[in-house]
Amino acid sequence: PPPQYGIVLDAGSSHTAMFVYKWPADKENDTGVVSEHSMCDVEGPGISSYSSNPPAAGTSLVHCLNQALRDVPKEKHAGTPLYLGATAGMRLLNIANLQASDAVLSTVTAMLKSYPFDFRGAKILSGEEEGVFGWVTANYLLENFIKRGWLGEWIQPQKKTLGAMDFGGASTQITFETKDTIEDPRNEVMLKLYGQAYKVYTHSFLCYGRDQVLKRLLSKLLQQAESYQATVFHPCWPTGYHKSLSLSSVYDSPCTEKEKPSLALNTTVTVVGTGNGSLCALHVSKLFNFTTCSFSRCSFDGVFQPEVSGNFIAFSAFFYTVDFIQTVMGRPVHLPSDLKDAAETICATSWSKLLQKAPKLEKRLLDYCAVSTFVYLLTTKGYNFNNHSFPNIAFQKKAGETSIGWALGYMLNLTNMIPAEKPSSHRSMLYNYWVILILLFVVTTLTSLVTAICLLRRSKSSTI
Repeated sequence: PPPQYGIVLDAGSSHTAMFVYKWPADKENDTGVVSEHSMCDVEGPGISSYSSNPPAAGTSLVHCLNQALRDVPKEKHAGTPLYLGATAGMRLLNIANLQASDAVLSTVTAMLKSYPFDFRGAKILSGEEEGVFGWVTANYLLENFIKRGWLGEWIQPQKKTLGAMDFGGASTQITFETKDTIEDPRNEVMLKLYGQAYKVYTHSFLCYGRDQVLKRLLSKLLQQAESYQATVFHPCWPTGYHKSLSLSSVYDSPCTEKEKPSLALNTTVTVVGTGNGSLCALHVSKLFNFTTCSFSRCSFDGVFQPEVSGNFIAFSAFFYTVDFIQTVMGRPVHLPSDLKDAAETICATSWSKLLQKAPKLEKRLLDYCAVSTFVYLLTTKGYNFNNHSFPNIAFQKKAGETSIGWALGYMLNLTNMIPAEKPSSHRSMLYNYWVILILLFVVTTLTSLVTAICLLRRSKSSTI
């Protein structure tokens, strides 16, 4: 039978990506068979940035939805489920302006409904859902739950699951299986997949995504510069770089709102880069609260976290940050000290040198010093990875040809493609083909042996 398709729009804080998934139609309740058929990056910012012009959020999706019309065969359109999940950007807009958030979601919904797919809803995911679905995606793709045996039967590989770390534009998530007591019930998720129970720890830190961290850092530096001087020095920006920005671009988020100055928000300040790695680390560390903890142990901001154990996969901006260090800066990342040294090197590199190294990355170059420093502090001081556990983190964007993120896990959950029960032990059609092939192989081998023995005997008798 022809394959089935599913579409998920991942509406992140900084941009939206559309994923088209594909799987064999006769195996809907199996696993290891769903793959990424195609993907499309929506042009422009995330849907949450259209709060003052909600209809534009819907129209921004048209190009990718039209691609989906081409990627999914026409006769399959009506049976193809279509989902949109929005993450931390919309969670923040929902806090700041509920009406605007509802307006954006309703215009997006109207646009998705106008396409011939089986639209099944647009919703804002909780941070915990985002974390758990990312964990499901990674372990599903790496066949840690279940896999096909060489005879076509289903095997539970008895492999340990992998922890998942996601770093988006507005939040960051850590999710992993643990045998420890989870002292805060808000962080515990019990899952039953293919007859196996999993106790998973998860937490999502809102305002700790890449873009919000950079805003919060600017806010702290502006506060340091007493009475909001016209010029502010930024130790995480490279020397030779300066930029004028209005206060409104820093204080337009619930993550910085409490630090809003009494000055008019259209006030402009000039920010000048000083490229000082140790001073940058000092300011970035102030974004975390490592002092208060009402549990036996915490990561930061008073959040309980058991000890990290096993292997981890770190994706999204974790991957892009480490990839920049390895490919552009030419430095390996095996230990926490490698990450720390690389961050300091980036911070000490002038703007002109950075531009020479990676002209195509001009838009983001400015922030690699701060973001590398943040990733170092988050993983070591925050999550407590050390020289022993840090090498167990794989910084990866994909597993095979499929992107790692929450979107696939979300679709698998909503289409019930991961059953709670064990899969039936029936052997698939593949089994019959294997049996025939093995029999043919045995018969061919025996025939060849018999023929060889007969020929050998003949040659011996003729020489006598």
